[in-house]
Amino acid sequence: MSNPERWQEWEQKARHAGAQIEEDLRDIVGYINEEVVPEVRIQGSRALRIAAEKLRELAEHLDKHNRPGDPK
Repeated sequence: MSNPERWQEWEQKARHAGAQIEEDLRDIVGYINEEVVPEVRIQGSRALRIAAEKLRELAEHLDKHNRPGDPK
């Protein structure tokens, strides 16, 4: 096999590999958009609700223990 033939063979393999990588990346992006992002949003909103509740509880605790006229 001559050098130009080897180069063409290598170039063809590289193009095929590049096309496969592009297809795989599209699949990965699709999976992330369809499966991962919605779950992150759901879990994120749950975490925010829990944090908000804990902050509300902390504020109530502080209010009870920091009344005007109470010794500090």
